[in-house]
Amino acid sequence: MAQASIKVGMIAEETGALSFMGRANANVARMVVDEINTDGGLLGRKIELYLEDGATTDTVAEAKAAKLVAQDKVDVIFGGIYSSTRQAIKGPAVVKGRTLYIYPEQYEGQECDPLIFCTGPVPAQQVDPLIPWLMRKTGAKTFYLPSADYIWPHVMNERVRQLVNAEGGNIVGEEYYPLDHMEYGETVERIMSSGAEVVFNTIVPPGVVPFFAQLHDAGFQNRGGRLICTYFDENLLGLLPPPHVEGLYGCLDYYQNVSDPFSKTLLRAYDERYRGNEQFTGGSACSGLYRGMKLWAAAVNEANSLRQEDVIAALDHARIVEGPGGPAEMVPGQHHVRMNMYIAQAQNGRFEIVESLGAIDPDEAMVPSAADFGRGPIA
Repeated sequence: MAQASIKVGMIAEETGALSFMGRANANVARMVVDEINTDGGLLGRKIELYLEDGATTDTVAEAKAAKLVAQDKVDVIFGGIYSSTRQAIKGPAVVKGRTLYIYPEQYEGQECDPLIFCTGPVPAQQVDPLIPWLMRKTGAKTFYLPSADYIWPHVMNERVRQLVNAEGGNIVGEEYYPLDHMEYGETVERIMSSGAEVVFNTIVPPGVVPFFAQLHDAGFQNRGGRLICTYFDENLLGLLPPPHVEGLYGCLDYYQNVSDPFSKTLLRAYDERYRGNEQFTGGSACSGLYRGMKLWAAAVNEANSLRQEDVIAALDHARIVEGPGGPAEMVPGQHHVRMNMYIAQAQNGRFEIVESLGAIDPDEAMVPSAADFGRGPIA
């Protein structure tokens, strides 16, 4: 009798404000599952993908996570983009459902749970190298922080404040708005009157489009202003006219013009398979999802088991020699990934890498054991 399939759950934002990112993530999940199955599966068993639409709504993602655990009984869950969505998934999947959860997006760090692994960049890998580099390269000293009002911007802004102050600069403005806020005229006026040399943006879709449009129309870049947005990637560039984000700096684990042969082959394979507008990018979590699924598969193979405790023990030090942007490995005890990082700048509607930073540690806290959480075994 054939062995039962291995069940992989995936929550992707296939509708709603982040659908242009979520549909790309769904594509990556399908592609990786097909790759693994074509190569014979894991432990001689096929993977079955249980794909759910999180709808860019945290309550929906929470309900879908509960379904994946209680009804579908998946072996692992991937997905989530917003940090608030990760937290929504965490409740039913991890706290209640005791299921391994792998979060693929770049984020504010500080997630520290024995059942959660994070495979996107964190502040030590993004703002820690980027802010000092930009200030020294350009001489900029004054920063304005327009922000969405949830956990990721608050944590990132505090880190940016520390970095700017350490380099002798100042934060001249910091504002927070609901995720769906669309009118930024007064904010732009304050940015312009403040004389800020750099805008470090954590406004997210859908509000980021009108914000950058209004900032551009006010002449911020024309007067020499600099833009930073650490999640911005090629998918995001496609939402705006190139002049609105010309010169914008970002720092991610992957951009499409990374030169290593595997990254180029992977991008070509994705583009040949998925010919729509949803691109394989870094800030949209595609790179973190591909990396996360491959690291999980490597852990299952090493453990030679699907017993959750064994998989987690192997995943704690899992590594892949090829991935988007380069090789990657879990830092033992941290449940976060050491990976190559790149500073890039938007030029004529494309991202050009201006600095290859090499492999950077996540520098996250050591994860306590399940017993320290009072949860008992994780098998």
